[in-house]
Amino acid sequence: MSGLIRCGETIFFFSCILLSIFVATSSAVDTISANQTITDDRKITIVSAGGMFEMGFFSPGHSTNRYIGIWYKNIANRTIVWVANRGTPIGDNSGVLRINVNGSLVLIDGTDRIIWSSNSSSSAVNPVAQLLDSGNLVMKYSKDADPAYFLWQSFDHPTDSLLPGMKLGWNLVTGLNKYLMSWKSADDPSPGNYTTRVNRNGFPQLLVSKGTDVQFRFGPWDGVQFSGLSLSILDLSFNAMPLINQKEITFSFDLLNSSIAMRAVLSPIGEAQFVRWSDATQTWEAYSIAQRDACDRYALCGPYGSCNSAQSQLGKSICGCLRGYQPKFPEKWQVADWSDGCVLKTPFGCDTGDRFVKYSGLKLPDTSRTWIDPNMNLEDCGSICIKNCSCKAYSNIDIREGGIGCMMWIDDLIDIRNYRESGLDLYVRVSASEAEEAGSFGGKMRVRIISITLLVVLIMLLCPFMIHVFRKRMRRRKGIVQLHQERGGTTENEWNDFDLPLFDVLLIANATNFFSPKNKLGEGGFGTVYKGILENGQEVAVKRLSKDSKQGLNEFKNEVSYIAKLQHRNLVRLLGCSIEEGEMLLIYEYMPNKSLDSLIFDKELSKSLDWPKRYNIINGIARGILYLHQDSVLRIIHRDIKASNILLDRDMNPKISDFGMARIMGGSGRITNTTKVVGTFGYMSPEYALDGIYSLKSDVYSFGVLLLEIVSGRKMKGFYDPDPNLNLLGHAWRLYKEGNLMNLISSAIVDSYDQSEVLRSMQIGLLCVQPYPEDRPTMSLVVLMLSSNIELPKPTQPGFFTERKDQRSDSSSSQYSELSLSKRLSLQYVAPHS
Repeated sequence: MSGLIRCGETIFFFSCILLSIFVATSSAVDTISANQTITDDRKITIVSAGGMFEMGFFSPGHSTNRYIGIWYKNIANRTIVWVANRGTPIGDNSGVLRINVNGSLVLIDGTDRIIWSSNSSSSAVNPVAQLLDSGNLVMKYSKDADPAYFLWQSFDHPTDSLLPGMKLGWNLVTGLNKYLMSWKSADDPSPGNYTTRVNRNGFPQLLVSKGTDVQFRFGPWDGVQFSGLSLSILDLSFNAMPLINQKEITFSFDLLNSSIAMRAVLSPIGEAQFVRWSDATQTWEAYSIAQRDACDRYALCGPYGSCNSAQSQLGKSICGCLRGYQPKFPEKWQVADWSDGCVLKTPFGCDTGDRFVKYSGLKLPDTSRTWIDPNMNLEDCGSICIKNCSCKAYSNIDIREGGIGCMMWIDDLIDIRNYRESGLDLYVRVSASEAEEAGSFGGKMRVRIISITLLVVLIMLLCPFMIHVFRKRMRRRKGIVQLHQERGGTTENEWNDFDLPLFDVLLIANATNFFSPKNKLGEGGFGTVYKGILENGQEVAVKRLSKDSKQGLNEFKNEVSYIAKLQHRNLVRLLGCSIEEGEMLLIYEYMPNKSLDSLIFDKELSKSLDWPKRYNIINGIARGILYLHQDSVLRIIHRDIKASNILLDRDMNPKISDFGMARIMGGSGRITNTTKVVGTFGYMSPEYALDGIYSLKSDVYSFGVLLLEIVSGRKMKGFYDPDPNLNLLGHAWRLYKEGNLMNLISSAIVDSYDQSEVLRSMQIGLLCVQPYPEDRPTMSLVVLMLSSNIELPKPTQPGFFTERKDQRSDSSSSQYSELSLSKRLSLQYVAPHS
């Protein structure tokens, strides 16, 4: 009996010990005290009191390196928001995080070498490190919760993420500058190439830079949003809080609904995105895109140039000069190099009649060289500006309450763009003569309208007679003839060098029944394609460039010169060309099955392409691109590989067409940079769309997108189902990670596919759309992977995997969207946070 009593006492004693340990541990799960550590080999972590965030050791992506970081506790797909030793990883699991004798938080490895330290500014008695529910890791006195007395905090040293309550910008008292710096890659959190900083020169603004080169400018805060962001939907779940005073110039945001998870993140390729976690889809959903198009590239149109992306849809230049200015180098503008901008037509008269022209719906120019007065009204602002010959423009600082404050530009006006909706008002100085011209514009326009109307009536009266004469002349002309001597600036010798037949324009007009709408095969930005029948009965396709075509004379000659030298069964064959009497025509072999996009994206017609035919098309396209890259007499980058540029012959063999955007690559195949980004968004590689950098790997990216379209039967552009924030690449990537990639295939091939071929093709497609060109395979390797059973590498998250949203709403006369900044910090690519 006494033995049983002693046994019960022992059990009770150990139970008390275990209970006390549990209580102590439970009460301290969010803190590290002087006698506690976080050790990697024991997988110890700390969790914030409310269970929002967790801190511990982790390895990013496919890396085996170990880092101390903070992530969301309850989000299954681990999302890292802060890294301590981002530039100094530990190669094994020997890491230990503890508080040293000086009161600093230190990370040491197995040799007791200090890998990272918080370097707290002052020593403290009984300090603790605590992880707060905000995601902020703080060093403080054990019983002091006042942020003013924190010894150190991670919020002062952000990595690539901005969390609610975290400030971005300058502490003017201490000189501390808090900014975001991208990860180097999804597998490497070390400092990357891109930063998001608050520029405090002039009127403060946010800039995204690559090194010292500005890539994107958010614009100044206008009281509601940054003027460089055109946002749409009012979201009452968070609130932006810019703060500009003598102590700090910062931006932060707070959540009004603490149950949601939101953050801003700067990706490894320089995209600053604002995202919100969705429990329904278990993904981070992007809001709006800051760098939505080419016009958001910093200073694209140069000084006094304004960018309007809507112009590209009309086949016109997206850059134009402000009133009173003209291109500095017109010849450069002809080749879409606008970087030198515009210069004054007529010098300012200063005191002799200068005026201001009002522009509405603008992103305000760079404010780093501005003079500001927050208390001056707009009328007084204009009066002061007109008296100062150095003042180029003026505007309100704050658009609330009808407009508050004065901002004057005393330097070049740079980085202006037009918005269809929203945007701000800017008053730009012009000379007296330009002001008078602007005033008489309405009268001149009425005269033009009357003149054009009379001309149209006259043409309609003369049309029957002109057509009769035209047909009579054509019947007298036979066969193919040489071009006339006048060739729009191109000499006879230049065209002869192409070793290509030159067709008479009248012969081609006759072959296409005078370019009849009934003969039309398709239409695009370059013009129209018609079916024609030559006098010998041969069917041809005729590309007729319109007068205001995106594809000008240089691109026309470009396409002729390249195709004339290329011969491959998977490249379309150019039979000849014609350039006379104002026409530019290309004559190709006729493809009876038209273009690939007309079949694979049509619910009924797609059934004509079973899996064997699609697999043959994929292989044919790959071989055609390989020929361009490696085996032809010229080493060529196509730059516009897409479904509509793949034609199908009678046997459904693919033919790559449209070489107007192609470029010859040097023997080294090295990367080339251009200010003229051409091609089709969705098929463009990230480095080309964002930085104008193209290489052979740009075509590989486009091929990867096209391959996934062929297998799925879905378009890259505009794909929203089933997740409205994922495009086709994102959808394919998610299915791949879930092991459900077969769910991507088109219903048209469910009865004919070979599972191993389909899965292999889709994995190759994902390998081709990796965000970094060095991670993509060459086309020779792609052809090998398609035609053999060699083991495939594992793809990582693709570039540009989220769909862009461009939803805007009307508002007041100032035409802005009442949104907080945080809503508008979104871009397309989120890495490494997926």
